[in-house]
Amino acid sequence: MRHENSVMHDLLKRIPWARFDALVEKHEADRSIRTLTTKSQFVALLQAQLSGASSLREIVATMASHEARLYHIGATAPKRSTLADANAKRSAELFAELFDAVLAQAHRGLRKATKDAVRLVDATRIPLNALSTSWAQYDTRSNGVKLSIVYDPNASTPVRFAINLARTNDMVPAKEFSIEPGVTYVFDMGYYSFIWWGDLDAKGCRFVTRLKSNTPTRVVEERPVTEDGAIRIDRVVMLPKRLPHTHTHRLGEKPVREVHVIIDSGKTLRLVTNDLISPAEEIADLYKTRWQIELFFRWIKQTLKIRKFLGTSENAVRVQIAVALIAYLLLRMAHSAQSSVQSLLTFTRLVRANLMHFRSIHDLERPQPPPNPSNPNQMRFALC
Repeated sequence: MRHENSVMHDLLKRIPWARFDALVEKHEADRSIRTLTTKSQFVALLQAQLSGASSLREIVATMASHEARLYHIGATAPKRSTLADANAKRSAELFAELFDAVLAQAHRGLRKATKDAVRLVDATRIPLNALSTSWAQYDTRSNGVKLSIVYDPNASTPVRFAINLARTNDMVPAKEFSIEPGVTYVFDMGYYSFIWWGDLDAKGCRFVTRLKSNTPTRVVEERPVTEDGAIRIDRVVMLPKRLPHTHTHRLGEKPVREVHVIIDSGKTLRLVTNDLISPAEEIADLYKTRWQIELFFRWIKQTLKIRKFLGTSENAVRVQIAVALIAYLLLRMAHSAQSSVQSLLTFTRLVRANLMHFRSIHDLERPQPPPNPSNPNQMRFALC
């Protein structure tokens, strides 16, 4: 009879544990809190993301009930106070670096063959409760952080992330993200910086974004468009050499492309790109892919635990978001490894229902067979 690991064990096999141990050593993570190892903390937080646990008490109770199975994955059930202490004090940077290590493993199996690499850039606000006011106050009535993401629509995974206060301008993390040469970047008007656009252009990147209605351009060339098509204007233009209150930029002496497209709602979008060659329809389609990152944000907010936090400190919030993104990568890898469940959401729900059961991820939809006792008489009542 074939032995099956638990679903949780199967997911954890996708963690590069050698790299994990190196990160623990690098950050001296096991020295500060000796009563709970970094691995046990990580397993507890990951279990919370995958099972839907929404409180420290629920995590502790669930893990205690499965303590025998935790032994096989090298973890122990934590105490509530110790887990809270670890979340508040153990470096969130360790878990951010672990995300990078898991991502490197995930990309090898998730990326599809494609002509051009595309990156979508966007951010979303995540509200926090009043207990986080001391560090996360956004305005007089609300607290929150902002999760900025660089997203690969080809692999359906985030490739970079940053967590800042909700009031932080979107351009702050964008300038800190490393630019991948030759990649196409698509983003909205939250990233309205001619200087940054010029940096992308200097690295050989193509960018597609929107122009503000009040940004003037000087027309260099008008290109023909079909009368009944979605593309209303296609022209080569020069951007202003500088925006108000900004410095001059590299695109000031270089022509760019302005494309006006009518979308399904009837609204006209004014797009700009440094691609002077591709068809205008391709530029419009590229901008349309930006909605994939909006769907990603909606998915993680509705499916993972980043709406209710286990701690109120900045470090605890950062740790929980990083582990949530790692959980997403593990689910994507596991979903890609099987073929019976097509929907990632359905697969995630099946993982949640079977997390600590001894089952293969390849047949989560199949009902488990009833137990087969070695002695049939054990199933009979003694009536006489």
